[in-house]
Amino acid sequence: MTALAGHHMGDYNFAGSCPAGSDQSRSLDQWAELAEYSGSRAVQDAGWGRTAAFNLHQATETSYACFLLMRTLYFPRSHNIKLLRSLAKDSEPRLINVWPSAARLDRRRFELLKRAYVEARYLASYEISNDDLDALSQSVRALRQN
Repeated sequence: MTALAGHHMGDYNFAGSCPAGSDQSRSLDQWAELAEYSGSRAVQDAGWGRTAAFNLHQATETSYACFLLMRTLYFPRSHNIKLLRSLAKDSEPRLINVWPSAARLDRRRFELLKRAYVEARYLASYEISNDDLDALSQSVRALRQN
């Protein structure tokens, strides 16, 4: 995995939607860094895959929260990234392409990320491959820098 840093989306500055130095901006950076770190550890030790998936979920959730708060002045208190994705893409159609959905594999990966909020932390049966983590990491990067 490579760095999740990056901050603009076409004409719209995505990560910049959180004021620099704000709690939201720091949270976004923290989750992105944790996702990066745990993802790199997962390559060496499969036990880190669940942690990486959870951190990618949190980076996604925080990105959408920042976007929605600044763009619509509303953010539902929800960890459901499918709901947050829907609300964000309604406000900014260019976000539709962040998560590929044409292939069944892509839809399965997003569902793995959605489930990671609970299952990666509490279910030993939750599994995610390094290929899945890499693909999801690319989408999280695209969410932040498209």
